[in-house]
Parts: sequence; structure tokens; C-alpha cells
Amino acid sequence: MNLYPNAAELEEDLDRSGTVRREGALVVTNPARFREEVLDGLVWTAVFGIRDAKETARRSIREAAASLGILPASILPLYEARGRGEISGLTVPAINVRMLAYDTARAACRAARTLETGALVFEIARSEMGYTDQRPDEYAVVVLAAAIREGWTGPVFIQGDHFQTNPKKMAADPDREIAAIEALIEEAIAAGFYQIDIDTSTLVDLSKATLEEQQEVNSRLTARFTKFIRAREPKEVPISVGGEIGEVGKANSTPDELRAYMNVYLRELGGGKGISKVSVQTGSSHGGVVGPDGTVLRVQIDFETLRRISKVAREEYRLAGAVQHGASTLPAEFFGNFPQSDCAEIHLATEFQNIIYDHPVLPLPLKREVERWLFEKFADQKQKTETDSQFLYKTRKQAIGPFKERFWNLPAGTREAIRETLEKKFAFLFEKLAVTRTRDLVGRYVQPVAAAAELAAVAGPRSGYVRDDEAGD
Repeated sequence: MNLYPNAAELEEDLDRSGTVRREGALVVTNPARFREEVLDGLVWTAVFGIRDAKETARRSIREAAASLGILPASILPLYEARGRGEISGLTVPAINVRMLAYDTARAACRAARTLETGALVFEIARSEMGYTDQRPDEYAVVVLAAAIREGWTGPVFIQGDHFQTNPKKMAADPDREIAAIEALIEEAIAAGFYQIDIDTSTLVDLSKATLEEQQEVNSRLTARFTKFIRAREPKEVPISVGGEIGEVGKANSTPDELRAYMNVYLRELGGGKGISKVSVQTGSSHGGVVGPDGTVLRVQIDFETLRRISKVAREEYRLAGAVQHGASTLPAEFFGNFPQSDCAEIHLATEFQNIIYDHPVLPLPLKREVERWLFEKFADQKQKTETDSQFLYKTRKQAIGPFKERFWNLPAGTREAIRETLEKKFAFLFEKLAVTRTRDLVGRYVQPVAAAAELAAVAGPRSGYVRDDEAGD
């Protein structure tokens, strides 16, 4: 892959590849030539380049996307319409792109374009930014480049998933942990993340006597972060903010918990635009429950909980509804139940990672090298009751960042085979979640604009992510 050593050589190739400069911004005049001749090199340089070459590549991708009508956008108008009862019967997939990010996002965009899927979110969790080595600016640029590569046009919804408080860090130094999340919010907004899910459900205290007391810290901090986001969002792009009432993997949520959470939240918010959706626990867990042979065990999802909480969320608070986490590894026959249960959004992650790690075209020497590295680096995390297969399944996400460049530089034919498998999976999910042929629906409510923040200089790495918590689906 052509990795540009400096900005000058990059600009020379741009000049020869069907682009011009208008008022200082890159404009693509020959999309097919741009995609085939220069885009892949821009993406690799945006991720693995150095100094001015990396920054020029990232800026060029953003400007090229904008010139082709591909813009980061907020799904909030669509969710507000759902809260008003104007839309129902579909569940928006939110895809956590962890590894082989460009190829994975390309597969999703290709499936979406083929099926005319407009209701689709790309997301990354706070913890995932650490172990996958993807900061917000890089992540957004890669998603936009994938959209360009696959001929996508229109809004692109990019989401910060599980901007989550770490209970241990909150107990030791709450001001520092809050400041870290606020720094991450600022970095994400500058990168074009116009969906942000606040997850302070880790601080719910079930030992308290009443539901409002249990949810008090969760609600209060969500309100604080909501106000922080509203003070920094682009005026022309109000951000879709999500909350969470039940930590994934814990006890199932109830409608009364939602009411308690919202009562405190709305008091603390004191007016203004609040959250648009709420994540709940229905029996799933991040990554699934793994058996001794390393395969994911079958779990039960409480679809009645989803239906009841979504009904309360819409009718009493005008929210889009409930959000399902930890879902990608569920049995295939479950997915059609989510639209029927009026689930507003579903978060999908681990299965796409599994497809890549377990794909028959993945070179065995690379796979074994990853496994040896995991046994060496994370030996202290292996439980006595765990088999090697369970340990590897649990920890292999930690290898995504350290082996990132090795995976990105797999042979083109290998990556194409993986993309084809991923595309089939995405197409299946889009069909089951009833989001095919939603481009026109999205277009009626969402008109993306080139927000000033989207083209601004993006802040560099900060301390807003962690490597040791387990958020992410």
C-alpha cells in the first residue's frame, strides 16, 4: 500500500487524481479515479503516516467526503420523530468497528448502499479506543473514507459508545475521571461524532432504599454531561445523546427504573434538550457468554422488557425508545424480534471481530502469533477454571491495537474475502432489523450540513480513554 512519506508527495498525487482546490478545500472532480488511484493510500497514511503527511491525509479525506456529499450528521431528528410516534417498526444498528476498520466499514457501507439502508450508525466505545488504538479523529476519517470508497452519499452517523465512568477511578478521584470524559467528549465532537452515549450506569447503587436513590448519581452525572455536550455542539447539528439505566450484564431493567432515572435526570437537567434514547439490560452481556470450547453460549433476551420500556420512554418522555447492547453474538433468529419489540437501537460489535479472527483465509502463522502474545501478556488474567479457548476468546480483543498494522497489511485478496463475509453478515442484520430501504426515510428528517467543527483542526490524543474497563459490545 502506498504510504506517503510527506505532504508534498501526497499533494502531487492528489493533483493527478481528479481533484482540484477551491477556496483552499479539496474537491473531487473524478470520483472513480480518486477512489481507485489515491484513496487507499490516503487512508493508510491517515492511520499509519507521520507528521504532516498524516494530517494532510486526514484533512484531504474529510474535504473529499464533503465535496461528494458525505458528511457526519446527527440522527437526532429521526429519533425525535420516533419519540413523537411518526416512525416505528425498525431498529437502528450501531456497529462497533474494532479491527480492520477500513475493510469492516467498507463492508457495512457496501451492504447499506445495496439495500438502501440509511438508518445506520458507526460507533466506538471509550474502552475500545484504547485497546484498538483508534482515537476519534482517526476513526471518523476511516469511516468517511470507507463511505467514499463504496460510493455512499448522504449523512454518516458516527457515535461515541459507552463514554463510561470507571467506578474505581470515580471512588479514587472523581474530578479527574469526570474531566477525562469531558476531554473525550470535546475530542469526539471536534472529530464529527454527533451521537454520544453517556454511560454512568456503573455508578447505580442497588443498596439504596428507593429507585430514585439508586439512580441518583447516574442521573445527575448524565445531566451534567448532557449540558456539557449542549454547550459545545455545533449550533447547526444538535447531538443525539443517550443515557443508560442498567449496566449490561447485570440485573434486567424495569419501567419503574426508567421513570426513577428520568425523574432525577430531568430535575438535574433543568430544561433544554435532553437524551434521545436509553440503554437497558435485558439479559445480554458484552461479547456473549463463552463455553469451554470457546463458542458463545445461547442466552435468553427479555423482549418484553424492551417493549415495555420503549413504550414508557416514548409515551411518557418522548424518547426514541430502549437500546439493546451486547447483541452481535445472539442467535440469528433473535434479530427479527427487535423491531417487533420496538427496540430503537441495537449495538453490535464482537461478532464482526470474531468473523475476522476465525476467518479461514486469515494466515495461521499470524493467528498463532496473536495467541502466543496473549498468553504472554495476559497470563495473570487466566482463571483456574478457564480453558485456553475461553481465555483466548475473552482476551483477543486486546491484540487488536498492537497487531493493527499487521492486519491492515494483509494481502488484498485476503482482505477482500473477509469483506465479503462481513458484507453478508451486515446485509442479514439490516434485513432482520428492518432498516433496508430507509435512505429516503432518513433523508426526510436529516439534512446534513458541513458543521464548522467538522472541518476544524481536531484535538490530539488526551487522557479520555481507559484500557482496563469492559465497555463495548
